[in-house]
Parts: sequence; structure tokens; C-alpha cells
Amino acid sequence: MLVDLRNSPLDGQAAEDLLHEVGITVNRNAVPNDPRPPMVTSGLRIGTPALATRGFGDAEFSEVADVIATALADGSAADVPALHARVTRLAREFPLYAGLEDWSLAGR
Repeated sequence: MLVDLRNSPLDGQAAEDLLHEVGITVNRNAVPNDPRPPMVTSGLRIGTPALATRGFGDAEFSEVADVIATALADGSAADVPALHARVTRLAREFPLYAGLEDWSLAGR
């Protein structure tokens, strides 16, 4: 999914950095006829396969969308710790590899 930030006070780089602080990985990406330089951009690419791999359903995708929308709307005033806590809760509820946290190399 590509998010167009041309009408936002945030550019792609600032939005990418903010969402990284929140715990969500996205990539800044050019949009068609992008007025900003390639290393800054006016867009964000949001990949969803990792969420589907974790088993996210509609409710979880909506929660992620709300975290992203809140962070982008609030910009530098975003409550990063609160948003990060929401992301952490989702990641704990839907681990990438269930059972991996109990696995170790000790004794192998």
C-alpha cells in the first residue's frame, strides 16, 4: 500500500522515522510526480505480508491502521510511548514464530 503525504506537513523520511520510533517498519517511497527529492519523498510504502504471516485479522489490521493514522496526524506531537505500547501488545499477541521465545541453543 502506498500512502501519499503531499498534503501532509510530514514528508516520507520524517514519517518513516516517526513510525520506526513507534515500532512499525515502513519505507519512504516516491509517489507519481513527486515534488520532493528521492531521498526524502512524499510517500510511504506499507507492506502487509508480515502482518498476515503473524495471523492478523481485520481487527488487528484496523488497530495497526489506527496507530499509523494517529502517529501521522499528530506528527511531532505524537505520544510515541503509548503508540509503541499498542504495537508491542500486538506483536506479543501474534508472535512471528510461536514458541521461538522458549527455544535456545543451550544444551544443543
